[in-house]
Amino acid sequence: MELVYTIHREQTPLIVTAIHDGHRLALPLNEYMCLQEHERFREEDPYTGDMADLPVSRIIVGTSRFQTDLNRRREQAVYRKPEDAWGLTVWKPALPEIIVAQLLEGYDQFYADMAELLEWTIAEFGKFVVLDIHSYNHRREHPMKSASIGEHPEINIGTAHNWDRWKSLGHCMVRFLSHHHILGRFPDVRENVKFKGGAFSEWINHNFGEYGCVLSLEFKKTFMDEWTGRVDRTHLNHIRSMLHGCIPFLLDLLDTPTKSAYPNGF
Repeated sequence: MELVYTIHREQTPLIVTAIHDGHRLALPLNEYMCLQEHERFREEDPYTGDMADLPVSRIIVGTSRFQTDLNRRREQAVYRKPEDAWGLTVWKPALPEIIVAQLLEGYDQFYADMAELLEWTIAEFGKFVVLDIHSYNHRREHPMKSASIGEHPEINIGTAHNWDRWKSLGHCMVRFLSHHHILGRFPDVRENVKFKGGAFSEWINHNFGEYGCVLSLEFKKTFMDEWTGRVDRTHLNHIRSMLHGCIPFLLDLLDTPTKSAYPNGF
């Protein structure tokens, strides 16, 4: 069962990923899929692939998270019951186990390819930072009703799985993004408020955390209408421009001698 994604390598220790950008489903799954396209689209992370179109190494996933969710642990990567998927019934009838096994083969291959990219990056540069880009709904109950600002920052940076030596790098990223204009205003950027980083970040840090870290960037879907799917291209371009500006900033942080500049790490 094909899992569609592209991997592009650049001579840089920075990697950007958009693992929930996709909307595709493998054809054999259509007879089991219970959701309408717009229902799937609302819970996917559309346009994050556009945000991730940066001059660094990158992985963009074209397959829907409803086929295989790469940001969950392997045993939870295929949604089986409504509580796995925001109360939605995804499959009717339930997927046969032989199909689930095929989907997990794609999951395993993706993680093997991600490991190869990280190993190559570490061999070349001795370090890395992954920008793990996502988006999230803030009008889940009604198209005209926004969730409270207190618990829903414009940009949430998840860093909970990172090793202690990288904690200050996450703090620096919060300050850096907070001082960039988006549509003429400074965005509300906070760390580990709504999301702390998923299984993708957990896996990277478990296996490669000595050499680098993951900044899981969750953008509140203010750049689009999450009910219709319409995107504000100007807003989206501002976000991408801001992320492009992060590149020299992060490279500079990685090039700073750890002990001399930051006694307790970055």
